[in-house]
Amino acid sequence: MKCIYCKNKTYLLKNGYRKCKVCKRKFSPLKVKKELSLIKCFCEDLNALKCSEKLNLNYITVKKRYDHFRKLIALFLEKEYEKKKEVLEFDEYLYLQKSKRRDKKNIFDAYNFLTFDYGGKVYNLLMPDLSRFKPSFLEDGLDELYYQEFQRFLKIHRVAKLTSHKNQITKFWEFFEEFILKYKGINRDNFFYYLKEAEFKFNYSKQKQKEILQSLIFSSKI
Repeated sequence: MKCIYCKNKTYLLKNGYRKCKVCKRKFSPLKVKKELSLIKCFCEDLNALKCSEKLNLNYITVKKRYDHFRKLIALFLEKEYEKKKEVLEFDEYLYLQKSKRRDKKNIFDAYNFLTFDYGGKVYNLLMPDLSRFKPSFLEDGLDELYYQEFQRFLKIHRVAKLTSHKNQITKFWEFFEEFILKYKGINRDNFFYYLKEAEFKFNYSKQKQKEILQSLIFSSKI
């Protein structure tokens, strides 16, 4: 078995671990196998519950690994965007859960983010949380005025630089709307990481996702 860190030959230790002949690092083949299975489930779009059932693992264990994957992915995407040569176009998107879209007062629960197209890939920048403004507007009785002004903003003052209606950005928004449906009850503090997961899965094929995630995982401590 080759070393998961440097790909050189390893030898078996008495405790079942393997040790690299070159970098001298030790790892558990069983733990590596489990990690590869988790990565595969994640990239195949199985949520933590379905993954735990398929692999016969504790749900909390799987959820923690998935959360770790998302944090690594977010850092990876930031570094990839920093390498950009040119931003082709960008636009602003307001996401609100479908069940809340009928009542205008739920606008404070929406998520606002900018989506950039850079060379065929997308990058998303999450804007300040609107929910923090809700108490002050309700307290001052300015909520109705805010709703009207916000609707007006959406119609005539969009932050945009789009060259066509159907583009990578609008394709991503459609992808995101479908992607996010399988996740219910997302904590607002964690929305950023699910947005980045969608970005990652939109930008890369499933095979490429696995390769990148394996590289990120095995270049750090498992």
